[in-house]
Amino acid sequence: MIFKKTKYFLGAVCGFIVLLVSCNSLNTKVEQVSNQKIPDTSSINVNYISNKKPLVSSALIKLPVGAVTPKGWMKETLERQANGLLGHLGEISAWLQKENNAWLSNNGNGAWGWEEVPYWLKGYGNTAYILQDEKMISETKEWIEAAMSSQRADGNFGPVRLGSDGSQDFWPNMIMLYCLQSYYEYANDARVLSFMSKYFKYQLGLPDDQLLSKIHYWQRVRGGDNLYSVIWLYNRTGEKWLLELVDKIHRNTAPWSKRDNTLDDIKNWKEKREGTEWPEWYANLVDWHNVNVAQGFREPAQYYQLSHNTKDLNATYENFDIIRKHFGQVPGGMFGADENARPGYDDPRQGIETCGVVEQMNSNEHLLRITGDPFWADHTEEITFNTFPATMMPDLKSLRYITSPNMVINDDKNHRPGIMNEGPFLMMNPFSSRCCQHNHGQGWPYLVENSWMATPDNGLAATIYVPSQVKAKVAQGKEVKLSLETQYPFEDDLKFTFNASEKISFPLYLRIPSWCKNALLSINNKTVDMAIISGQYAKIDREWKDGDVVILSLPKELKVRKWKENHNSVSIDYGPLTFSLNIDENYIRKESDKTAIGDSQWQEGVDKEKWPSYEIYPSTPWNYGLLLDEETPENSFTIETRKWPESNYPFTPASTPIVLKAKAKRIPKWTIDKHDLVSELQDSPVKSLEKTESVELVPMGAARLRITAFPVIGNGEDAKEWKSN
Repeated sequence: MIFKKTKYFLGAVCGFIVLLVSCNSLNTKVEQVSNQKIPDTSSINVNYISNKKPLVSSALIKLPVGAVTPKGWMKETLERQANGLLGHLGEISAWLQKENNAWLSNNGNGAWGWEEVPYWLKGYGNTAYILQDEKMISETKEWIEAAMSSQRADGNFGPVRLGSDGSQDFWPNMIMLYCLQSYYEYANDARVLSFMSKYFKYQLGLPDDQLLSKIHYWQRVRGGDNLYSVIWLYNRTGEKWLLELVDKIHRNTAPWSKRDNTLDDIKNWKEKREGTEWPEWYANLVDWHNVNVAQGFREPAQYYQLSHNTKDLNATYENFDIIRKHFGQVPGGMFGADENARPGYDDPRQGIETCGVVEQMNSNEHLLRITGDPFWADHTEEITFNTFPATMMPDLKSLRYITSPNMVINDDKNHRPGIMNEGPFLMMNPFSSRCCQHNHGQGWPYLVENSWMATPDNGLAATIYVPSQVKAKVAQGKEVKLSLETQYPFEDDLKFTFNASEKISFPLYLRIPSWCKNALLSINNKTVDMAIISGQYAKIDREWKDGDVVILSLPKELKVRKWKENHNSVSIDYGPLTFSLNIDENYIRKESDKTAIGDSQWQEGVDKEKWPSYEIYPSTPWNYGLLLDEETPENSFTIETRKWPESNYPFTPASTPIVLKAKAKRIPKWTIDKHDLVSELQDSPVKSLEKTESVELVPMGAARLRITAFPVIGNGEDAKEWKSN
């Protein structure tokens, strides 16, 4: 199934429904509630920086880091991250050691000088700012100051990494620019603007073959990150020459917006593998490395802000659809590419890098701001609640390189060619791998930052729902607080409480997820008597007073999703949550240095006992097919709610507040295959003579071992015998 995309949002609202809810006096603003596809872009926000002309108007505007404070389970998760691997990686990772570190050098020379430092700092710094952790903030500033001090006379900065053609590798600098931008938002340090301006003048002055040179693979496919930072600076300085650089970067970035690539072009982008057949459709995407796709597919939409060409915007949606048409027939929002997507390897046992997960989340957040399209928020929640939590141990002290929708073994073995690439990529290890180990930290803080946004009409939008509080300016510079109390996605109700010292009129936009067909809205205990449209925003335009309460109820419904192109398997959704079989997980502690990926390195003297690795094996059967009511498959499940966990962390089988009960039969011939992986799915319906059993399903994000794409049991003429491996 290709994800249904909301058509491209190029203007302001295309019609709306208005309801007069109340009018208390002639001097009180009439309250209006309406459905809108995107926020009104006909005006410009006076409180926060958005796109300057001639750029396309911003649909949503990012608030400065620190404006949103996490609460509830979201705060617990961020604190676990600060106390876990991310918060202590500076004491563990060899790439973060300070002695002879190229990122701490004022001339760009030294060791440990590629992506790892800025990858880590991207999440570490923003976590520090959000949690107001002074120790972490101080550590962040040391690296920020070093990066700015490293700027050379020509404007370049950071480690010197030259290719055989003499060109600089700009990829690690692209990541560090994210860190500098966050620091500027937090500290309002004007040096960042002059630093970036000097650097971009250097880039503009380079000949095309020296900017994003093909010699350096990663920068060429990820040029959209460079482009993003140039637009960010333009919106703050208005320097017209920066728009020339936007054109230049787009011109030299891999052609994500073109569909005229030949098969040989694609082969040149990837490592060639003997014996691999390359179908013609494989040339329809410029790259099939999972992180590059998750990160690079958005570049045409970023360039659209300058080009105003809808073909550029459409290209990003097309990129999204192409990867999911061929490898995205799996639950959890991602795609089954392992490290590199391969024709013929599209089973839900194929996985996604943790880097790919957080980069997809980041891309979605970019696209949400550019387009206002609620689809990108819906998709972010699908990934965040179902795929992302299971990439790590619950204490957030170790992670695995690859996580799959169907995986029943987590060990240190090499599973290639079943899994692409070669190494212990399924192991929960704090030292593996050098990319995901450092990059995973951006996922949660960026989610918090983008959960609330400013709107062009000087209002606010609640875009991604996590318990939180936002402190922001609305109307003509008046500061307000809005608190969101909720245990969403595990409960239906979201309670928004308004706090300010005076009455203030401004619009509040609440995203209505596309999965919710019967949303309800009340203001100060008065139900809004209108149809709330899913996949849009409910806009409340009124005069707000201290203590006002809005309750948005998003009733969840069970849905059985059929993956026709993946052997008619099914997955079960309950609102934004997807469910996996509850498999008893047997954790076996291992020595981290002996189970790490080959390129892992850590500092001398690290107490490895404090940072163990874990294998995870099933101690209960996993090879079940579901028995479904043919007429109404959703009636095949019983919903059971449980007490909210004392830990305030709902992403483990034992702590989840929602489980589903179902009927199932085992499929004896569905076993572990020769690659020590769950064997591939076969066509459903499947014939099984085993006894009917009751099984329990838990949210996918809580299951480190999981079966999420299920075979369907059938005993009719169309049922098939499961063949042995």
